Formats: sequence, structure tokens, C-alpha cells
Amino acid sequence: MASAPLPDGEDPRAAFMAGARAAIPYAAVGLLLSASFGVVARDAGFPIVAAIVMSAIVFAGSAQFTAVAILVGGGTAGAAIAAAALMNSRFLPMGIALGPSLPGSAPLRAAQGQTVVDASWAMANRGDGTFDRWFLFGSTAPQYVCWVAGTTLGAFGGDLLGDTSRFGLDAMYPMFFLALLIAEIKSRRAAGVALAGSVLALALVELVPAGVPVLAASLVALWGLRRPKQAA
Repeated sequence: MASAPLPDGEDPRAAFMAGARAAIPYAAVGLLLSASFGVVARDAGFPIVAAIVMSAIVFAGSAQFTAVAILVGGGTAGAAIAAAALMNSRFLPMGIALGPSLPGSAPLRAAQGQTVVDASWAMANRGDGTFDRWFLFGSTAPQYVCWVAGTTLGAFGGDLLGDTSRFGLDAMYPMFFLALLIAEIKSRRAAGVALAGSVLALALVELVPAGVPVLAASLVALWGLRRPKQAA
């Protein structure tokens, strides 16, 4: 069972360690997922160092897999970057919500905000609109280490693994996106938006350059965020 964020005034070290313990299951999953990314990136022609540096700097599974998929499909670097940025746009409102709980100047708060990942942000939420920043830092630390370590293992081990389908690593790639989609479908409206984006992307696959279908589907998702009009 995940540890709860500590109230204000508690020992920062205790909060950090509580966050680290709570994140162990997420870190373990991230290790496997990032290993598959390392293999996929190598198969796509990425140098080992490039794959590892991408994980160390970007640290965002959906963005990294999307960028690689677009580049492998013949898309441009611009399309890959744009799609990755859209995939990570959710961090903007998350950062806005977290901001008041971070002390210091604007650059210092921005630096602290780099530790935000989905699970850490959710676990560090105290439920009253504030966040335990040390719990956030602690929960992100093992996830980051495992993400980079997994990518390193996958990138270096890809040649040794040979046919990755024997180990199911190739299946983790599409299953990752499917899991993201299922997690977001919590209402009929969300299901409708997901269906519309999928249909549009499939319709565009044979008509436009690689990367454009992903961008189009992402724009449909952003359109779906609009507030429904209230009945008069």
C-alpha cells in the first residue's frame, strides 16, 4: 500500500524516503518498459548513447515511443518533436497546480518541477490543493534511475536478445499505448474522443506523411478537453 504524503513541518528526509518506498512498484514497471524502449530505439537505428541520453533528458515514455515511431515511419524530426510535445502537454496544468507548493524563485521552482511524473504528482497530492514536494522528489528518484537503467539494458542487450518477439518486448510497445488509452477512458465522452482520434489517424495513414496521423489524433484529444456547454 502506497505511503501517504506527510503534513507540512515533517522531516524532509522522512518524506523523501516515504515517496521512494511508495514508488517502488512504478519504478519496477518503468524498468521493464524502458528496456523495451532501449530495444526498439536500437532496432530503429538509434545509437546506444542517443537512446540513453534521450531517456535521461526526456524521461517520458509516451513522448519517447511516439517520437521513435514517427521517425521509423519516415516522419520528420519536426513532426516527432511536435507529437512528443503534445503527448507531454498534460504536464502544463500539473505544473500550474504544483507551483504554489514549491518555494524559491521562478527558476528554482521550474527546476523542482522537472521532477514531476504522473504517478509522483498524484501520490504527492495532499488532497487539499497542496503537494508534498519532498514526497514528490522521493517518488520520482527511483523511477528516474530505473528508467535510465532500463533503457541502458535494452540498448546494450538488444543485440544479445536477437528476435525480441521471443521475450514479448515487441508487444510491450503497442500495449503501452493501449494501456494509456484505457486508463483515460472514464466516460462516454472520453470514449467518443478516443474513437474519433483513432478513426482519423487510421484514415490518414495512407494519405499523409508519417507523424501527421499522430498529430491529428492528438489535436482531437485536445479538442475533447473543451468544457461542454451547460444546458440553459
